[in-house]
Amino acid sequence: MLKPFHTPGLIEAGCDEAGRGCLAGPVFAAAVILPPDYVNPMLNDSKQLSPARRRQLRTDIERDAVAWAVAECSPEEIDRLNILRCSILAMQRALDKLSTTPQHIIIDGNRWAAYHIPAHTIVKGDATYMSIAAASILAKTYRDERMQMLAQQCPGYGWEHNMGYPSRQHREAIRQLGTTQHHRRSFRLLPEEQLTLDFA
Repeated sequence: MLKPFHTPGLIEAGCDEAGRGCLAGPVFAAAVILPPDYVNPMLNDSKQLSPARRRQLRTDIERDAVAWAVAECSPEEIDRLNILRCSILAMQRALDKLSTTPQHIIIDGNRWAAYHIPAHTIVKGDATYMSIAAASILAKTYRDERMQMLAQQCPGYGWEHNMGYPSRQHREAIRQLGTTQHHRRSFRLLPEEQLTLDFA
């Protein structure tokens, strides 16, 4: 069982992002406030769950949470600001959308930026605290849905399977088909030798 709270007695929101290491698509983030007595033994870090279990837990979280919200940063913003800043910005956008204002925030990872609510960063927080795990599930499922939609608009890259991550299929498609408006141009989309060969 994951821990219910980092700081008991406060309205606490957990935050996490999805898609930070992808070559294409937005980075998504979620913020979740769970009830003080919340129990769900299936809740876990989204990376440890099957797609079917993530979908079921998303339904549970959206039904049971005191408040939840999902937000994103576009590939254009990622190229302009960098992925770390956009990961934090997407989480702060999700927090801004919450219908209940938290008194404390816990964030998966070890980096954060100035915000008007006290916060703690926690390495592997999505495997430690329920609210961060819940946020990881929402961020992951909403982002996967977006990438599956974009896969229909831009066939050939395998986004319906790789979700924009740097799989062999994805990189081979970039080499053969080129990039799309959804690719992060500031990322190394191809290994160095292929970039030299193709774009010199």
